[in-house]
Amino acid sequence: MINTEAEARPLLGVFWMFVTGLCFVAVTALVKYLGDDMPAAQSAFLRYALGLVFLLPMLSSLRAVTFTRQSLTFFGLRGLLHALGVILWFYAMTQISLAEVTAMNYLSPIYITLGAALFLGEKLAMRRIIAVIMAFIGALIILRPGLREISPGHVAMIGTAILFAASYLMAKRMSGQVNASVVVGMLSITVTICLAPFAFAVWVPPSATQLFWLFWVAAFATAGHFSMTLAFAAAPVTLTQPVTFLQLVWAVILGAVVFGEGVDLFVVLGGVVIMSSVLFITWREAVLRRQARRAQAAE
Repeated sequence: MINTEAEARPLLGVFWMFVTGLCFVAVTALVKYLGDDMPAAQSAFLRYALGLVFLLPMLSSLRAVTFTRQSLTFFGLRGLLHALGVILWFYAMTQISLAEVTAMNYLSPIYITLGAALFLGEKLAMRRIIAVIMAFIGALIILRPGLREISPGHVAMIGTAILFAASYLMAKRMSGQVNASVVVGMLSITVTICLAPFAFAVWVPPSATQLFWLFWVAAFATAGHFSMTLAFAAAPVTLTQPVTFLQLVWAVILGAVVFGEGVDLFVVLGGVVIMSSVLFITWREAVLRRQARRAQAAE
């Protein structure tokens, strides 16, 4: 069989996105396993503080940057928003099922689409409006307001998706000004600093076991972001994005087998609807980019 680079790279992209999904599900499973013995703010702080060790390779890039007062303020604001999102996410993990957390996390790209239109001046075309409507229908299928009680964990996940979307939009704004490693490194530093006062306000002495597992949470999260970067570099987003839906599959299986959570078909259906809207946006944007490049080449 001929194994050309053109054939190998898409397979490599799918592989790295598959690894990304496993890493992120491992993060949610470990946080779920730790439970609520430790306050959410403290768990989030320790996860980022322990993860600072993974920033060592980025120190040279960070030292080379000349930060202005404006850029530091911007980094700090992003860190605060992301820190609040992380606290809500850790709290949600103790309140609702793995599948619900994973499915509702798919809402972030939808909020990013809305935020880009509202704050970055991007055009909200009909295809995006349709995708946004589909995603909110998916969220309603999961939440089923009026048919069951919406728990604080569900509200927390909605807040998480909004805050993470805001963080992503700020990263997009900064990406043209500084190196990507600086954006990632400063996020970890500022989130750790912003989480510190919340954590110390509710601090309980952590056990060695809790610190051990939180270190692995940080390790899997870092590995997931790294493998996702490799996936994006190896293959188009339209090819790798569908693989992320497997995270919901893993979450449902883990929740049922390890944590004894029932399989909620409404959550699975809602997750499918939300993910379908994300895939639709991704596919249409890729098609339009290809058409624009062809038009430029023709000119």
